[in-house]
Amino acid sequence: MSPAEREDTRAIQILMVEDNPADARLVREVMRDSKLLNEIHWVGDGVEAMAFLRRQGKYANAPRPNLMFLDLNMPRKDGREVLREVKSDADLRRIPVVVMTSSQAEEDIARAYDQHANCYVRKPIDFEQFHKVVKTLENFWFTTVELPMR
Repeated sequence: MSPAEREDTRAIQILMVEDNPADARLVREVMRDSKLLNEIHWVGDGVEAMAFLRRQGKYANAPRPNLMFLDLNMPRKDGREVLREVKSDADLRRIPVVVMTSSQAEEDIARAYDQHANCYVRKPIDFEQFHKVVKTLENFWFTTVELPMR
């Protein structure tokens, strides 16, 4: 099924794991203007992310994400731990994970790819650049790539 056909049938489900409400709001605002039907679910830390993905507690009826945006530096459970858990779980490992973080540490980049992140993107500080990065990700992941539906 092509991305255009997918758009007609149901929304692309995105899980955004981000502890900074301002960054989460920016991603939502940029993607709200998208021509593609998408639904963004936001959680503020890794503990909530794993509960969402495993459909536990208040997330019992959560949809399966087609894509996850993951920050590395978060309270309670950081993105490194979430990435490791997701990619080692047979039921979750097909979910593409875009590490979207402010970390520029070579160790973080190498570790993310070692743990099978699908890409690593540094969050720009400037609004225009942030907007451009999100639009580039949107174009790549939602119009170029075929995402697993389950």
